[in-house]
Amino acid sequence: MTEGASLEEHINQIGNPVDMLRNSPLGPFPFPVEPEYSNWRDEQRAWRETAAMQDMSYHMTEFFFEGPDVYKLLSKVGVNSFAKFGPMQAKQLVCINNNGYMIGDAILCCHAEHKISIVGMPVVPNWVAYNAETGGYDVEVTRDESSFTNPNERILFRFQLQGPTAQKILECANGGPLPEIKFFKMGKFKIGEYEVTALNHRMSGAPGFEFWGPKKYGDAVKEILIEAGANLGLRQMGARVYPSTAVESGWIPAAVPAIYTGEDMKSYREWLPARSFEGLASLGGSYVSNNIEDYYVTPWDMGYGSFIKFDHDFIGAEALRKMENEPHKKKVWLSWNKDDVLKVCASQFNDGDRFKYMEMPSAHYATLPFDSVMIGDKLVGLSTYPAYSANLGGWISLAMMDQASAEPGADVTIIWGEEDGGTNKPTVERHIQTTIRATVREKPYTKS
Repeated sequence: MTEGASLEEHINQIGNPVDMLRNSPLGPFPFPVEPEYSNWRDEQRAWRETAAMQDMSYHMTEFFFEGPDVYKLLSKVGVNSFAKFGPMQAKQLVCINNNGYMIGDAILCCHAEHKISIVGMPVVPNWVAYNAETGGYDVEVTRDESSFTNPNERILFRFQLQGPTAQKILECANGGPLPEIKFFKMGKFKIGEYEVTALNHRMSGAPGFEFWGPKKYGDAVKEILIEAGANLGLRQMGARVYPSTAVESGWIPAAVPAIYTGEDMKSYREWLPARSFEGLASLGGSYVSNNIEDYYVTPWDMGYGSFIKFDHDFIGAEALRKMENEPHKKKVWLSWNKDDVLKVCASQFNDGDRFKYMEMPSAHYATLPFDSVMIGDKLVGLSTYPAYSANLGGWISLAMMDQASAEPGADVTIIWGEEDGGTNKPTVERHIQTTIRATVREKPYTKS
């Protein structure tokens, strides 16, 4: 990779964005906290049985946008409606390209009139910043990159506390009852002497909040919470267990950004550095196509169809109108067959061929994992981010499947492992492919 090159130059040098992504040395998205604070099994159980705290102060990118054209900018880049959007509200912002395919999604928070931030993987913050800076908008952009690329202290600390006892812990730390904060609304309360801003979005599906404040107070706030939760089962969540929360919550962490092709996206690829997330992300799994556009998905495929509102003119609106009444994929959970998973694990003791190793509790070995889901010899969907759940005592994944094949209780087969012994990613050892049976579920807690 040439120093200082753009993403467009990097793709042209390699020749195919699929080759670039499938052989990228980057493994799973990293979380720069302790791997385990106790053990990942109890840390998993905590968000269902007591309370779990995640420190999100380091791994996520957060860009701030402020100025009189902020809402105008959002209306152009987001499929969401902003007709009633304003201070102390939040949305899951969904951005698409001109052809209607997902660039990405992220959490959008409105802190004050004409001041917002976008938090998540770098994809959506980058896209919105590009549009802000090249589209003639009267908006100032402040970048707070993740700790991987940011040598400076972050602007904010960010914690999430979820679980049945989370409310009691926060009330104890607050010194009294919390204000009522409705779903995807924001509010303020105190942790000891420190005021925090909180968002109710229930990432793990259990009661609790995500909350933040000035980074210099982060350690003090954490100490107060740990003390308040000492007798209420509070556990800190480590890096090993963190990715599995998304699977249980029903959130696919990332789509393949639909930016790698098309003349209309060329100027964006020239704007993005080759060393951006979009240039370094790795593509893995048994699904293989030489055409990167075969990896692109629509908002409906990701379960975001209800977010689309045609009350404003946004990038890709015309394409989505044409797609609206076409068949879409459906997001479902897959419950993996235990005997087949044990077969994969048992192969690690073979002298000869072995199946792709399954790391616990999260078995994806690339930033963007996609495994083929089959019924017979027909491809019916893609499985993503497989995870073991101590709450279930089994493996699950989220999949995007053809609607006709996505009926609850349907039996499917997942192809596990990469073809031809595996790609050149350092996270991929030589292995052979196998199949794992799975059952379609509407909810992850429906046991087989």
